[in-house]
Amino acid sequence: MSHVMLLLAHPRPDSYCHAIADRIRSVLTGSGHDVRFHDLYAEAFDPIVSAEEAYTTGESVESYLARESDSVVGRHRTELRDARGLVVVHPNWWGKPPAILAGWMDRVVVPGVAYRLPDATGEPESLLAIERMLVVNTSDTTAEREQSVFGDPLEAIWGRCVAPYLGEPSFVRRVLRPVTDATPVERSAWLDEIGHLTSTIFQN
Repeated sequence: MSHVMLLLAHPRPDSYCHAIADRIRSVLTGSGHDVRFHDLYAEAFDPIVSAEEAYTTGESVESYLARESDSVVGRHRTELRDARGLVVVHPNWWGKPPAILAGWMDRVVVPGVAYRLPDATGEPESLLAIERMLVVNTSDTTAEREQSVFGDPLEAIWGRCVAPYLGEPSFVRRVLRPVTDATPVERSAWLDEIGHLTSTIFQN
């Protein structure tokens, strides 16, 4: 594997999510992968879909894509097309990704880039060739409460909604919790675990 896209979504540069992404990036580059890393907050990625940019039912994909004039979005779309691996690191905020990452999905994982729209009776066809996908979430909700009260909506978002549009990659998600009260020893052990997990998933 040569091209892995790594997305980080956390506004604080000293966050534990940043430490996780740094460890993953180090493991991937050390294994010879070409890592396209994006700290979405640091890059000030614009998550807002404009009225002019929004897809209109019935129009051609070519017309839709031609309206996109944001060079940053265009670069992200190209990198996603070329990727064979995707890694996403973000906190659990109200059972969803941070808005900047949700907006990244809205603007980058789009018809003509990630998938081809079907006819009235067909299923969308993926246009991507992502083989392996890793999502790492931080959370302060216990696993028991997550399952009994909320049902783990992030698993549904990434595993059942997004991954199938990316070419049906092998999908792994790891949740680190609870993070706020974790000791330095626990945090260090988690980083080692994530490093080992990354190495296992993305071994050449």
